[in-house]
Amino acid sequence: MKSSRAFALFSGCVVVTGLISGCGGAAAPSNAVLRVGVSAAIDSLNPFVSGSDYSSVAYQYIYPHLTEYDTTDLSLKPSFATKWETSPDGLTWTFDTVANAEWSDGKPLTAKDAAFTLNTIHQFEDGPTGKLAGFVRSLTTAQAQGDNKLVVTYSEPIANVLAQLQQVPILPEHIWSQYAGGDGKAISTFQNDAPIVSGGPFELQKYQKDQLALFDRNPKWWGPTKSVIDGFGLQFFANSDAMVTALRTGQVDMIGESTPATTVPSLKEAGQEVGTGPGTGFYELIINTNPKKKNHPELLNPEVRKAFEYAMDRKEMLDTAWLGMGTTASTIIAPATGWHDNSITALPFDIGKANAILDGLGYTRGPDGIRVAAGVPMNYEVIFPNEIDGAGDRMFQIMQNDLREAGVGVAMRKMDTDAATAAIAGPDNTYDDFDLAMWDWIPPVDPDFQLSVLTCAQWGNNNDSGYCNPEYDKLYEAQGVARDRAERQRIVNQMQQIAFDDRPYIALVYQNVIEAHSPKWTGFLMSPLVGSVNNLSTQTLLQVHPTT
Repeated sequence: MKSSRAFALFSGCVVVTGLISGCGGAAAPSNAVLRVGVSAAIDSLNPFVSGSDYSSVAYQYIYPHLTEYDTTDLSLKPSFATKWETSPDGLTWTFDTVANAEWSDGKPLTAKDAAFTLNTIHQFEDGPTGKLAGFVRSLTTAQAQGDNKLVVTYSEPIANVLAQLQQVPILPEHIWSQYAGGDGKAISTFQNDAPIVSGGPFELQKYQKDQLALFDRNPKWWGPTKSVIDGFGLQFFANSDAMVTALRTGQVDMIGESTPATTVPSLKEAGQEVGTGPGTGFYELIINTNPKKKNHPELLNPEVRKAFEYAMDRKEMLDTAWLGMGTTASTIIAPATGWHDNSITALPFDIGKANAILDGLGYTRGPDGIRVAAGVPMNYEVIFPNEIDGAGDRMFQIMQNDLREAGVGVAMRKMDTDAATAAIAGPDNTYDDFDLAMWDWIPPVDPDFQLSVLTCAQWGNNNDSGYCNPEYDKLYEAQGVARDRAERQRIVNQMQQIAFDDRPYIALVYQNVIEAHSPKWTGFLMSPLVGSVNNLSTQTLLQVHPTT
């Protein structure tokens, strides 16, 4: 690993107790560092382990990607791959890659690194690289023909190759190959500590868990567009109130997609620039549908889950937690993706129908008003990761009050994201301990990833509900090879309907992306994923700059 350049990122800024501070917003463009406040931390710098949005954001800027999105129209465009072609049968894709590129440590960056990355994911897809396995579905081989040509072959034609490869960070073979031997388990234990060898427009120079991540401009960046700024920093806040205060007081220059909707009026009054638009994300109530779960077997009854949905006042959640900045949700695919099934209508808020269903099932109320199922009160602990504090708290309170009207008690169990993930999966990924959880997803634009989360194959990786349905899995495989857009949409719609009917998730709100920044900065490009600073594209951070 290369050595740190002694906090070159700060360009005159000061680090105080590990936080980004002391950088005036009026710095000249030649000496500019963008300070970004976020409430969701980087959970790991290892792409085979991480699940946080901002981990993948970091990868977007420090690692090459074959393709990336144009945030203006969400079309896929060349990145490290300069052009491509596919065989008539769709089984072979040939990519030309950038010539004479280098990693930040001076080693050659070639198509061989891309082939190594794809083959490594494929080799260990049933084990340590399982989180990324969906992005190499049906891959047979990836071969470098010289330094600047990558040939990827598949056992069957894949519908969304370019979108899948946009999600794969190309890793430096000379760093990672030592961990890819044997059973590959070393891949999942490699910390990948900063400073990190970079092949993107920025280098991660310093990282302090739950505090900050500091990035320098990469002088060896091979892209045609060089960043205007010298670097950027991510500062992680424990709660959104502190993050908003940091923007108002000039401690940070922008706050990301997690800007609380309830603060938008006051931020505008304070002269901050606020942008909002439809996003790919949604909040959901997660119901453990694993038939082997230990407790509360009544949750396996589809009618109980239907009653729960009738008790969800989505409109109040949207109005109270998001000030109307979003839409009420129905399926696991948001409208902003372009793949949403508009024919699926969420059940209306109707406490009377919720009570009628539960009465019909014979769950009578105890002295405290809570129903009893199989001799056990219908009181449930809801796993609640603290990264959705704020809006999530308000939504939970509404849900808690309405479920109480239906004779169901829920209590919040707050924990950090790592603990929440472990609590849901349970010992040895058995998914047998938890009952309910509340979380959100902010998936890529292409629906494949979000659909994959509910597959049996994602147990122990991205599956967070214990759901496993062979019929759903067959459709998942079918949509992945449906090259005709209309045919793929038909299959995706079927999957949305199955997930809606089975209710491992009750989708609550499609929240807007909301971000705010100082008027001293300009050049931000919103996207439906996580706003301007995202894992779709490098565009914003290559063009953002101070206004003075």
